[in-house]
Amino acid sequence: MKIEAFGVEQWMNEWETKCAYNVAETCVESITVKELLELAGVSEQKMTADLLDKKLTYGWIEGSTKVRELIAGLYQKQTPENILTTHGCIGANMLVHETLVEPGDHVISVIPTYQQHYSIPESFGAHIETLRLKPENGFLPDLNELRAMVKPHTKLICINNPNNPTGALMDEKLLRDICEIARSVGAWVLCDEVYRGLTQDDVYSPSVADLYEKGISTGSMSKVFSLAGLRFGWIAAPRTLIEAVLHHRDYNTISVGMLDEYFTEIALGAKDKILARNRQIIRENLQILDEWVKSEPRASYVKPKAGTTAFVKIDTVLSSHEFCERLVKEKGVMFTPGSALHTEGYVRIGYANNKEVLKKGLALTSEFLKEIP
Repeated sequence: MKIEAFGVEQWMNEWETKCAYNVAETCVESITVKELLELAGVSEQKMTADLLDKKLTYGWIEGSTKVRELIAGLYQKQTPENILTTHGCIGANMLVHETLVEPGDHVISVIPTYQQHYSIPESFGAHIETLRLKPENGFLPDLNELRAMVKPHTKLICINNPNNPTGALMDEKLLRDICEIARSVGAWVLCDEVYRGLTQDDVYSPSVADLYEKGISTGSMSKVFSLAGLRFGWIAAPRTLIEAVLHHRDYNTISVGMLDEYFTEIALGAKDKILARNRQIIRENLQILDEWVKSEPRASYVKPKAGTTAFVKIDTVLSSHEFCERLVKEKGVMFTPGSALHTEGYVRIGYANNKEVLKKGLALTSEFLKEIP
């Protein structure tokens, strides 16, 4: 199987350990085990006793009943039977594509988005059409364009809500309209909802899995709950799809790690406190970014409504890759070039990490913009 190089992941691998100011990170600032226990009201003594008594064997194949109950609680209509645990959201997305997509299938994906959603089905021999998200439309899908793309044999429509990299947020009406378009041809809708819950308002955005009988939601503990180190994700979908995914999952996952599941259970039990912490971070940090964009004459953007990333247009003759490479080499500041997301002229800024790193990184970027054409 041949597949295009994963632009974002290769860029991160190249530079994230070499920069002084990482403003490309897409997680809300990660929490320590100690911070997790404090938020959850679990003592270190209890955790230690729990872990010392655990046999390091395989975990639950589909995920423990308790964890799947907690995940189902993030949705309106899902039950533990509709939930399957995975190796991060990246594993969830891979399993869905692997299960549904066959050579010759017609698949539609928005772009920019996480590259999995067009490169993986293309590698399976599917016919891919991409729906370009435009700033003049708030980086939201144009329904007329989507209707024109859909064919009688369309198998899958891939969306991302909140969107990575733009921070655009589709409301329930728009999601229902997309589902209705998919329903007209019997297509599945896969919505990568890895940032769901990280809104600028106190809203847990609706999920495609709750709105459509062929809707699939993928999520994880990485972004919303600041626990990327757990590598824990899930699929929420109709039971028929979950059963089909299990056939593929047996070949590459077997189970998630029992220690990952243990800490996931603790975190989901304290989800309201973690969400409150993380929403405060993204709101305060977005204000910092917004003030910088307004004051920087060579930067502009559609202000994000959710998530942890912003897609900022930079007025420069340099390509986005050259701009970002020079920025990290000359100033130590790391952004992600838009070219890694197949969208030239932009950079992706992750604004949800350390506040002082963000401030310093943006100040140095302004210095850099004064020095380049």
